[in-house]
Amino acid sequence: MSGAGQRGGRMTREFLLGRVDFTPGADKTRVKRAVMLQRRVFHTALKHFFTGAQETKRAPPCGLLCALTWGQRLVLHRHKSSLPDVRERTLIAIKPDGVQRRLVGQIIHRFEQRGFKLVGLKMLQASQDVLSEHYCNLRTKPFYNSLVRYMTSGPLVMMVWEGHNVVQTSRTMVGNTNPAEAQAGTVRGDFSIHVSRNVVHASDSVEGAQKEIQLWFQTKDLLDWDSWDPTSTGDV
Repeated sequence: MSGAGQRGGRMTREFLLGRVDFTPGADKTRVKRAVMLQRRVFHTALKHFFTGAQETKRAPPCGLLCALTWGQRLVLHRHKSSLPDVRERTLIAIKPDGVQRRLVGQIIHRFEQRGFKLVGLKMLQASQDVLSEHYCNLRTKPFYNSLVRYMTSGPLVMMVWEGHNVVQTSRTMVGNTNPAEAQAGTVRGDFSIHVSRNVVHASDSVEGAQKEIQLWFQTKDLLDWDSWDPTSTGDV
């Protein structure tokens, strides 16, 4: 490598590592080179973002690999994922005991770690009328009245999560309705011991999820936003 090439490579490494001195009194030549390199990095990243270029026809100059990688990531962000069923949604409700025991953050963390996207969130005090509609198939059950008392005993945290196969995967993550039979690693298996206080609700079907979301949320409450990681669909 020529002397100029070696100096350029050394300058690139120092710039990327934040070792270039920009303070008054610093070497003006080195500062000028660093500024020029900074502009090249910035312009290259913008080019890859706006043109959608994934590859270049020639090998990138030394020192710009990180910029090209960054530009490609921005391009991935700009283009929506083509994976199937990304927009399937489900309703997850953290029940009064989950809220009172400060489990909200841990439960949200599990769904985020799985790769699902949160598109709706609210905290509320449920009314008996809404619960009657939500649990319409349980009205004739002997435990219905105690269930309603439990669900109105404190605030609920209602969430809408989006992702590939999110309904079925969420049911698996939540665990058996009876915590005594729920596997370790599930929400109920880890945080609950009795069926009357089982921490969380999850929609049991795609159709059921659509009805429950419409019951608890208005369209304006749901935010359709682009994920920075378009390959993340929760299908892990």
